[in-house]
Amino acid sequence: MNILVSNDDGIFALGMRTLATTLAAAGHQVTVVCPDRERSATGHGLTMDRPIRAEMIESVFKPDIQAWSCSGTPADCVKLALGALMATPPDVVVSGINHGANLGTDVVYSGTVSAAMEGVMEGIPAIAVSLTSFTQGNFAPAADFIRDLLADPARFSPLAPMLLNVNVPAVPAADINGAKITRQGIRRYFDQFEKRIDPRGKTYYWLAGEAVQEIEDPLPNQGWPPELKQALATIPTDVQALRDRYISVTPLQYNLTAVGDLLDLAQGRRSLLPE
Repeated sequence: MNILVSNDDGIFALGMRTLATTLAAAGHQVTVVCPDRERSATGHGLTMDRPIRAEMIESVFKPDIQAWSCSGTPADCVKLALGALMATPPDVVVSGINHGANLGTDVVYSGTVSAAMEGVMEGIPAIAVSLTSFTQGNFAPAADFIRDLLADPARFSPLAPMLLNVNVPAVPAADINGAKITRQGIRRYFDQFEKRIDPRGKTYYWLAGEAVQEIEDPLPNQGWPPELKQALATIPTDVQALRDRYISVTPLQYNLTAVGDLLDLAQGRRSLLPE
């Protein structure tokens, strides 16, 4: 397969390098286009106020991997790769391996997910993959899982491109209990703004939020039809799967329409518009 690899941790990130090397060793044609520095939590931002620059990188990867360092955001990287750097479109876009989880509401902020989302928006199947630790450096289980997932090209049809958000427990491969198809859960944070003073005496703030460990199920707060809630209740959330040492695989979409609320409003079960 022809694979585009990107990330939000930057061109020198170990997780991305492990992924790209593993996929190339499996016989895939791999192109890497990543930010020139860490761009975590940038969401789906695009660079509109300055030029985007790309520089070919030759010293980090083996010769069979073509790699570019990009001055833009993760979404910029994928846009630039598809529109200017790659001679032919990839069969799949893979973003990661991210240093840290992208679970539940993390996906709203995640540059890793946004890079993969950009691929799906262009009609290309995509995978975002994260290791659920900022400090553990063994990315091999996550890279091997993506390699095995891509071993059968039929799983990723361009006729119905999917975006899969994959999170891998930060434990030895022997301790991973398998993989589960999951739905997006909720991961709440205690936001803490640390007040500091710079050398010139000016005040600034540093965001240092901490994840709440409780597992929350978003179903009770969704306005979906009862039969849909019942069907979804049988599927674990990504947060639950990771707690039980399973790899979570969650299909995502960029259409943010609140379907339950839409049906309630359109079918008159709730009143919103003035008479």
